[in-house]
Amino acid sequence: MIKITRLNDTELTLNNDLIEFIEATPDTTITMSTGKKIIAKESIDDIISKIMTFKAEIRRIQ
Repeated sequence: MIKITRLNDTELTLNNDLIEFIEATPDTTITMSTGKKIIAKESIDDIISKIMTFKAEIRRIQ
């Protein structure tokens, strides 16, 4: 799970395994495998970095 910030400054915890794709249109739009779209303040690179950090932490714990 990663934390992102919506455009209205509310924080959201997101299951990164359900992300289908991320676009910059120009806002960062995350499309989930469920079809739901979430607009985030973070850039695509920031979100990818959060996912990589989360997955590395999971591997470290196991």
